[in-house]
Amino acid sequence: MLKRTHTCGELREADIDRSVVLNGWVHTYRNQGSLIFIDLRDRYGITQVVIEPEAAETLRDSARQVRSEYVLAIRGTVARRLSGKENPHLTTGQIEVKATELVVLNRCPTPPFEVTEFSEEDLANEDLRLQYRYLDLRRVSLQHTLFLRHRMIQTIREYLDARGFIDVETPLLGKSTPEGARDYLVPSRIFPGQWYALPQSPQIYKQLLMVSGFDRYFQIARCLRDEDLRANRQPEFTQLDLEMSFVDREDVFEVIEGLTAAVFKRTIDVDVPVPFPRIHHADAMLRYGSDKPDLRYGMEIVELSDLAEASESELFKKTVVAGGKVRGINVKGAAAKFSRKGVDELEQSAKRAGAKGMAWIKVEPDKLNSPLAKFLPPALQDRLRERLAAEPGDLILIIADREEAVATVLGTLRTQLAAQLGLVDPKRKDFKFAWIIDFPLFTWDEEEKRWAANHHPFTAPMDEDLDRLEGETATVRAKAYDLVINGDECAGGSIRIHDPEVQSRVFAILGMSPEQARARFGFLLDALKFGAPPHGGIACGMDRWVMMLAGTANIRDTIAFPKNQRARDLMTGAPAPVDEKQLKELGIKPVS
Repeated sequence: MLKRTHTCGELREADIDRSVVLNGWVHTYRNQGSLIFIDLRDRYGITQVVIEPEAAETLRDSARQVRSEYVLAIRGTVARRLSGKENPHLTTGQIEVKATELVVLNRCPTPPFEVTEFSEEDLANEDLRLQYRYLDLRRVSLQHTLFLRHRMIQTIREYLDARGFIDVETPLLGKSTPEGARDYLVPSRIFPGQWYALPQSPQIYKQLLMVSGFDRYFQIARCLRDEDLRANRQPEFTQLDLEMSFVDREDVFEVIEGLTAAVFKRTIDVDVPVPFPRIHHADAMLRYGSDKPDLRYGMEIVELSDLAEASESELFKKTVVAGGKVRGINVKGAAAKFSRKGVDELEQSAKRAGAKGMAWIKVEPDKLNSPLAKFLPPALQDRLRERLAAEPGDLILIIADREEAVATVLGTLRTQLAAQLGLVDPKRKDFKFAWIIDFPLFTWDEEEKRWAANHHPFTAPMDEDLDRLEGETATVRAKAYDLVINGDECAGGSIRIHDPEVQSRVFAILGMSPEQARARFGFLLDALKFGAPPHGGIACGMDRWVMMLAGTANIRDTIAFPKNQRARDLMTGAPAPVDEKQLKELGIKPVS
């Protein structure tokens, strides 16, 4: 075999006249009669190879048989391309290799889809590409994304190692402690009828490491959750898991902000300003209708309840009297972009998000164009313009309902309008960071009529709220925090409960009897009694980070071998039936 001396992305003008051997795949093949051109590709780049008219006939015969995705070894001499034939889009675009020997290392039948990328619109159906993922991974953009992921992980390891963190692996086979998403369960052959659970996160183990005295832990952890999928979710995913002892949330913020700046600088050469803004959860819901607000654009939600109460609209007045809210957003310069049909479509979007209806106003120089205008006296119209900073050409959207519904609907409209109006572009290196803090510790589960943990049951309440834990549960705030980047929750964490008495009180509010808490988390409660330090940490979603860095909206682009949207591995056929003998060994009856 001709072993390569250089990669297909390595040669430059300084290599002219050098004899080289290249190995790679045929990216494109062009037979122009007297000249035959082959673009040879490997993971480092593409080099143009030319077989000239005066080349040996055996070489030309071999070259004529070549097709896309054949694996070749080529010996030749580096030459300068003809003037005007340079390719500025390739790092090797100033040179070509004049072949003197060509060996076909392996042939390739016609691929089920075109591997060469032209545009995203030309890509084959995703399920087909996932079925032949080993071919799909030859695409330059996917390889670039995985290289970027590699650099990100390397940066994380170097950054944390330099700051005294120790990388500790935690078990994949653990105990099922049902809270939140469903566990993936693994039957035990040795203990029939008993099960392991695959980790949704290393949460409890990392807390136990703090009890053990490892005051700075991290892990690039594989996690699994049996939940419904969407574009940015997979059943198995990777997170940076991190925990620290003797800290408060600002200590965690400092580490993660520095880490984020290092990752963005090294991977995509973007300077990240630190510290990040802190936004209280209540303010985020009021201003953006979301606990993961996208700060790349304005369109903030504005309180209008006092103006609504002073209006002549019975609907508005009844809403306010009943304890609801009336709020709106100003879509700057959008009035002409939405016809009456377009506004009706926005109202349908609002209804799908939970609204009963939507009021709209198109702002004109001398009036408000809206069915609502007749219920707004002139003085009130002036106050409305001032409150919303409304100018001619603006479009105002108003929702009246329960406070939660108003936030959800306007938050949904805000996100939809930003996409429709082109205010965001995932490929543009425009990043806005924020910490969301002071979440409620609990949420009310209407279906089960009980309190549920807003994050997880090990999150500490704010010290000043401890006295209200049982009596005013809804008002208790958590020492929890989320890192939001461009409208995505990219990390979440908290200061943990280190007092076993407080942990038992939280379990009780969540509806666990002492016996249930002992059965599920007895080992944690025991550990907390043995000198647990104050501690806290965070988990950063590595797949979502790569999505942002690479400018893709599809999480499957960031994972080498992902599942499809139905959690199937189309390449291997998993999940799949197993032999009845295997089931019997596990004490499981086959499904009839």
